[in-house]
Amino acid sequence: MTEKINNCENTNRLFDKAADLISLDEEMQLLLKTPFRESRSKCLSAPTRATSKVFVDYRVQHNAARSPMKGGLPFYPEVDFDEVRSLASLMAWKTALVNVPFGGAKGGITCDPHQLSQHALERLTRKFIERIGFALGHDLDIPGIAIERVAGAERIRGGL
Repeated sequence: MTEKINNCENTNRLFDKAADLISLDEEMQLLLKTPFRESRSKCLSAPTRATSKVFVDYRVQHNAARSPMKGGLPFYPEVDFDEVRSLASLMAWKTALVNVPFGGAKGGITCDPHQLSQHALERLTRKFIERIGFALGHDLDIPGIAIERVAGAERIRGGL
């Protein structure tokens, strides 16, 4: 069995290599690697009348120095905190490198969107937004659907 790569550790390792190349001091490296806010919650949803399931959702707001933060919200079964942390930090650095005025964030919901009805996807998305709504807004954090992960992303947008 192959060992799973820890996305966050790998991202931070690569960041450290780049930071060393430009002689970035350790305090600044730590500041840039540390997420601003992390959220994890669970919600009970009933995809069909016969079944109920618990879905885990995540949101990491990595850095708001170039506020507002932005980042996708992938829906897929394997999403986890390490991946979301990694992608949020990459979004922060990517937008800074190309001088786009956004900070970095990312989220995720552990579900297979192809196994859920449109109604169930919308309810799940709305529950996620309800749980983290205090930290969202046009001047704080703008979530978006990660279309590359979900063929039926247009079905989910109704919840955002």
